Amino acid sequence: MAVDELRKNDMMAHLLDSLDKGKDIGHYGRLVFAMVARHFMNDDELIAQLRKDRDFSDEESRALCIQVQGRDYNPPKPERIHAWQEEQDFPICPTPDDPDACNVYKNLQFPDTVYEKISEYYEQKDGV
Repeated sequence: MAVDELRKNDMMAHLLDSLDKGKDIGHYGRLVFAMVARHFMNDDELIAQLRKDRDFSDEESRALCIQVQGRDYNPPKPERIHAWQEEQDFPICPTPDDPDACNVYKNLQFPDTVYEKISEYYEQKDGV
C-alpha cells in the first residue's frame, strides 16, 4: 500500500499523521508532500490526502496535484525542505536537528526515472 511505503520515512509519516488529524501543514508542507507522494499514489489518492488539510479545498488539492505532475517535480533535497520550513509555522521535519529527518532519498525507493533526471541535471550543471 502506498501509505505504508511513505511511512518508512519519518517526515512523510509526520505529514500523513498531521493530515489525518486535519492539521494545516502549510503551503510548503503540502508542496513537499505532493512532490514525494505523487511517486507512490495515483492522483485521486494524492488529492484525497491533501484534502484532509483543514485549510485546503478540493479545488486547491486538484490544482496542486496538476501543478506538481505537470512540472514533473523531483522530491526535494533536505536542504530545500529545511529552507521552506523556515517560511511557515508548521514544522515539515519532525526532528529538525536530525540531518536525515527530511531526507526522503534515504529510505524511500523512487522510480528509476527520478534518479535518472537527477543524474542528468548534475551532468548538465557540471558540463559533463
